[in-house]
Amino acid sequence: MYKSVHGIIAIMLVLAAVMAAVAIVSERGGEQMVSNDQAPAGSSGIARPHPPLDRAPGEPLKTPL
Repeated sequence: MYKSVHGIIAIMLVLAAVMAAVAIVSERGGEQMVSNDQAPAGSSGIARPHPPLDRAPGEPLKTPL
């Protein structure tokens, strides 16, 4: 009984190692090109401003009844 359990655990460990190796090798997120070119026209690179809040900081929320 114990030998079959140990064999299953060994197979799972080998499978996990292979999956981890494939994930590391196929990772392409860190290879993005960095460029000093200017941003395209019409984009400033910052988020657009949000509308002002309807209440002052610290003022309690108005709950509709």
